[in-house]
Amino acid sequence: MTQCSEQEVARLLPLVSAQRREQALRFTHLFGQYCCLKSYEMLQQLLASAPYTLHSTPTFDYNEYGAPSIKNGPYFSISHCKSGIAVAVSNQPIGIDIEVVRSLKVNLVKKTMDSLEQEAILSASQPDWAFTRLWTRKEAFLKMKGTGIINDLHAALADSNGAKFMQIDNTSHNYTCCIVSQKA
Repeated sequence: MTQCSEQEVARLLPLVSAQRREQALRFTHLFGQYCCLKSYEMLQQLLASAPYTLHSTPTFDYNEYGAPSIKNGPYFSISHCKSGIAVAVSNQPIGIDIEVVRSLKVNLVKKTMDSLEQEAILSASQPDWAFTRLWTRKEAFLKMKGTGIINDLHAALADSNGAKFMQIDNTSHNYTCCIVSQKA
């Protein structure tokens, strides 16, 4: 995230599709523009490498929930926060979420977690990390499903039994990332 600058945004703008350029420029702040453009550049790099080898600049279609997809392309998911950008590409539905770990807010726990999740979070030795891990699981899972956060989050993981979750914690940069895919 240290690369975020006006010069880097100017470098990235001509490298992306007109669709993505328009989306990036809707952000009024430099950081949002940078994350939008850099994540797209990272996606392009992944799509150009084996096994995908898609060298054309992708454009997106959007489902009824606003979730993007590449026509006739692999599945992908993008996320960013102030500490990092995460991009995942797969031949099967995939979701990714990255979040900075912040101080726990009990009212947010109650608003977004079911009773068992609340108990697990509030009894954890590091409740702020426990909450953020669960939050990223929920958001990544909903991205994989193609809905994003649209409904009550209490039951977001209720139908996740067939999913494979991988959690990555970076304690030195204070973030956690979750990647979820369908079980192979």
